[in-house]
Amino acid sequence: MSEAQYRDVTCGLDPQTLAERVRDGMFERDRAARSLEMSFVSVGPGRSAMSMRIRDDMLNGFNICHGGFITTLADTAFAYACNSGNEQTVASGVAVDFMAPGRPGDVLTASATEVFAAGRTGVYDITVTNQKGELIAVMRGKSYRLKGRPVVEL
Repeated sequence: MSEAQYRDVTCGLDPQTLAERVRDGMFERDRAARSLEMSFVSVGPGRSAMSMRIRDDMLNGFNICHGGFITTLADTAFAYACNSGNEQTVASGVAVDFMAPGRPGDVLTASATEVFAAGRTGVYDITVTNQKGELIAVMRGKSYRLKGRPVVEL
């Protein structure tokens, strides 16, 4: 299929409105994010921020947040940032570095920002901080876009 044959998945919406519509449609189907009680801080073209409170069932044997939950929060913010243009986009790889532990009751916020996107690929940086603004983790995500496939029908 040539580039000209891909369908318009934006329906002429401005980028901010489009990102909000995608957020709403994705979140409605996002059982993982809802089950972990994640909430949105912000969303926009190529960016998103989400928060999550560390619950007791997220703690490991050292009484700190299991790294998998921190990674899941970062990955979720990454997903909403890279899908904000309403073209299905999936992760092709991530690298996570932990700087400090998440403690019981902390509210973590993952902020994802597009660094580069062209053609089918993109690169995103995600930072995870606690409610004091302390850096908990950083993640770099690489994405792959499935051209012409909308995330939500507009």
